[in-house]
Amino acid sequence: MSDRGIESRRARERAVRIVRTLRDHGHTAYLAGGCVRDELLGLMPQDFDVATDAEPGVITSLFPRTSEVGASFGVVLVHHGPGRVTEVATFRKEFGYSDKRRPDRVEFTDAEHDARRRDFTVNALFLDPFETDESKRVIDYVGGVRDLEAGVIRAVGDPAERLAEDHLRALRAVRFACRLGFRLDGATADAITEHAAELAGVSRERIGDEIRRMLAGPARAEAVRLLTRLGLDAPVLNEPHTDAEPVLLAGLPDDASVPLALSAWAIDRHGPDEAAERAAAWRGALCLSNDERDTVRRILEHLESLRSGWGGLPVAGQKRAAASRGFAEARILQRLIDPDAEARVKARLDELAGIGEGLWPEPYLDGKILIEMGLTPGPDFARILNTVYDAQLEGRVSDRAGAERMARELAEGFGV
Repeated sequence: MSDRGIESRRARERAVRIVRTLRDHGHTAYLAGGCVRDELLGLMPQDFDVATDAEPGVITSLFPRTSEVGASFGVVLVHHGPGRVTEVATFRKEFGYSDKRRPDRVEFTDAEHDARRRDFTVNALFLDPFETDESKRVIDYVGGVRDLEAGVIRAVGDPAERLAEDHLRALRAVRFACRLGFRLDGATADAITEHAAELAGVSRERIGDEIRRMLAGPARAEAVRLLTRLGLDAPVLNEPHTDAEPVLLAGLPDDASVPLALSAWAIDRHGPDEAAERAAAWRGALCLSNDERDTVRRILEHLESLRSGWGGLPVAGQKRAAASRGFAEARILQRLIDPDAEARVKARLDELAGIGEGLWPEPYLDGKILIEMGLTPGPDFARILNTVYDAQLEGRVSDRAGAERMARELAEGFGV
């Protein structure tokens, strides 16, 4: 069994122990939500949630290590050790969503009412881990099993009402449909399209998190196609809608990073000449981190260099660029945009690997060595080290002794 499979099994065992404890104390308890969906689909959920009629105070009294992060909404975390947590939620109804995210008030209830307040039918299933009769093992009040078998993402009850409670559910519908290879129920899709503009009222951080999840998986191009078809691309990115086909996104390897996917999406929407400018504006729209923003910028800058100036750089400049962050990702985009140009880049990199000690050898010198040589630290240290390393990259310096000689000559010229 894979590591992922082992961890899934252990997480399930921890959740089942919680169900057993709750039942031993007279309460109804089931596995609930996404873990049930994924298990029925033959997937390996990593998180298993428990739903119960026990109220938060009872839950905290039954388990030694808990945190009441959402006790007012009936949610308690049961801790099993470092990094191992099971969410236990009390069956509830929800009333009013003034902030379009959280209910204004909850009322503890039974399993059926809890199922009917959930977002999609496939996420509203309960599973009795101790039931031996397969026909009774899954508790389904909303037709979730039928939709799982048919491959459909359908809102529970009235789709417009479910969206009004939290418009992020529009993005969740897209993510689930594409990750699972399902289709959107027609009424649910119509409601999403009709209310697409209201997604703009959702926090940028939450929108960005959903988009990251979409772009991180191999179904990223399908997700973007569906976002576009539903009219969600405009409120997601804070820019006008476009019907651009996600050609580059579709060509990325399955394990492509989110910054690479964002770069490809920007090119698909705006072309390579405007992609960098538009992607920079997405920082606010998607609440990108500084690192994500900088990585996207580097990828697109390297791509522009590959399309124009990289081939004309000196050997050291070409090698430094090839070793820098974002260059490998830029080559992936270059290969999709212009395979012949990428073939020339690869051939040149093969040539560069034969010059000196390879593409990016360890430098012979660093600041500590310069000090040991008797040089006085100062702003010229960086110039000395960069110049000597360029010579190393170009094969003009082939050992430490030669590097030290060059450093001393440079130091004399700089007056160090």
